[in-house]
Amino acid sequence: MGSSEDKLILYTNRRCPWAHRAHIALNELKVPFKEVTIDLDTPRTQEYLAINPRGLVPALDYNGEIIIESAIVANFLANAYPSHLLPPSNAPGGALQRAKIDLFVDAFIGKFQGGLHKLFTAKTEDETNAITEAAISSLVKEVEPRLADAGPFFGGSDKLTQAEVLTGSFVIRLIALSKAGVYSKDLWPTIKNKAPNFGKWAEAVAAHPSVTEAFNEQDIVEGTKKRIEKLRAAA
Repeated sequence: MGSSEDKLILYTNRRCPWAHRAHIALNELKVPFKEVTIDLDTPRTQEYLAINPRGLVPALDYNGEIIIESAIVANFLANAYPSHLLPPSNAPGGALQRAKIDLFVDAFIGKFQGGLHKLFTAKTEDETNAITEAAISSLVKEVEPRLADAGPFFGGSDKLTQAEVLTGSFVIRLIALSKAGVYSKDLWPTIKNKAPNFGKWAEAVAAHPSVTEAFNEQDIVEGTKKRIEKLRAAA
């Protein structure tokens, strides 16, 4: 169980949606931490590879113990600092609610976000349209029904849950990149029309202070455009 005497160092880069997960968790839990930015545009230093040999972000130093991989870091934090993010597994319905959160995150990341990511390498309009249609179809089938009772957050909660911690960084990027024209400007209106539960939930998530704190919209939009150019040139 975490305490006020814990010493946390988060190795991160605020441009990375996976690292953003840890920021959302820490912001929502109000756990003090030191932030160390890792440059993702250059080879990782030997100092950082000694901390995380995979060279990825985030990595969390928790009282001298290193924890890596974004979902593991976020789930560790939610378990170490019990809160509204996750119900106790031994509470009535707690294990079931945790399973529902896991299923939701799996559906969002695996069925929708993973498909949408293919847009970054699409080179033709037909390819873009096919990828978009498939992603929205997966969203409507796999994600939308799981948000029927959102109020405004997962499971009827009026506070963020671990479902939002693990998806919020992608949700805010989805909306921002759509409005900026990085994705088709029709993408977000189409999603809101075909998946209204998701649309309402996503807008609440993207406006929440724990999600927006580590999000620089202009930086993300410009950085994503450059990344897409590189991916398409290499494809």
